[in-house]
Amino acid sequence: MSAPTAVRSRSINAENPTGAPGAAAREASPLGPGRKGRAYLPLPAGETLTLAEIEGPGVIRHIWITVADTTPAGPFVLRDLVLRAHWDGDVNPAVEVPLGDFFCNGFGARAQVTSLPITVAPTGGMNCYFPMPFREGARLTLESQHPGDLEHVFFQVDYTVGDELPAGLATFHAQWRRTRGGEPGTDHTILDGVRGGGHYVGTYIALTALERYWWGEGEVKFFVDADEEYPTLCSTGLEDYAGGAWAFQNALAHTPEPQPIPFSAPYFGYPHSAHTDTTKASPFAVAMPPTHGLYRWHLPDPVVFTERLRVTLQQIGAWDHGLFERSDDICTTAYWYQTAPHTPFPPLPDARGRRPR
Repeated sequence: MSAPTAVRSRSINAENPTGAPGAAAREASPLGPGRKGRAYLPLPAGETLTLAEIEGPGVIRHIWITVADTTPAGPFVLRDLVLRAHWDGDVNPAVEVPLGDFFCNGFGARAQVTSLPITVAPTGGMNCYFPMPFREGARLTLESQHPGDLEHVFFQVDYTVGDELPAGLATFHAQWRRTRGGEPGTDHTILDGVRGGGHYVGTYIALTALERYWWGEGEVKFFVDADEEYPTLCSTGLEDYAGGAWAFQNALAHTPEPQPIPFSAPYFGYPHSAHTDTTKASPFAVAMPPTHGLYRWHLPDPVVFTERLRVTLQQIGAWDHGLFERSDDICTTAYWYQTAPHTPFPPLPDARGRRPR
């Protein structure tokens, strides 16, 4: 027998919005009281839904959520909704990411993902298993910047309370950034302004190729602590960083035309590759720039920092005549843990500024 513990399991969803003991499954349906009476909550346009408000100490263990990816008011719901998390009463969010991008579903489009911390199951069940500890309290919200109302937000937040947390607790953070083109030779910033100690645990990259030829020769660079001009860690190319090789293709050849091979693995993947517009939002839209989504989790191999951290991605391509500087549309989500306090994030672009090309 194990020793008694003060830790207790709790869960918040529309059936139990407070997570209180014995308070779930009370709402009535046509089947009667307690028979699946409230499985979802609405989210009107322009409003913010509080998914969870929890008193600590505790740890969020699992988040599950699903919404429609389009409404009569338009597509891109997954990019128009913003997920935020606040720890211990901090007015500045530690997580501020478009909902889809947080779950490795960029471009406002669905992609199936099978990895350890993020899983998106058929058809659109989005799951997160990053532990999210807090001492005093936690607040998760979902803001809609979508032009239409959402009738159904299905969600569940599974957590524990009463956890014994270590001194110098590092809390979970996630931040979204975008570079829309820009001067060739300019690196995209994945993360900057991090001060204090912690460890970097993952990256999701949603890249729209705005130029011809291969887009993935850029290196991901980690400037750790005292690094200035040159980093301590870097990859050998973008597909290499995501655990792949040779451009994620079935062959390096001109003919027959090579085909990309999307895949999803526990620590890395390339779950999204698209060349056509599936939104049906315009009778004139029959093609679009190619889009590519890839992820890399630094779970067995975290990037540890003690003073500061900056992460960048080169925009470099290749063709038969060698390497060249590119100018693409790059959206990234950085995931990391750090000790408090954290530097406030740069302003998140509005829905128009986040719209996929």
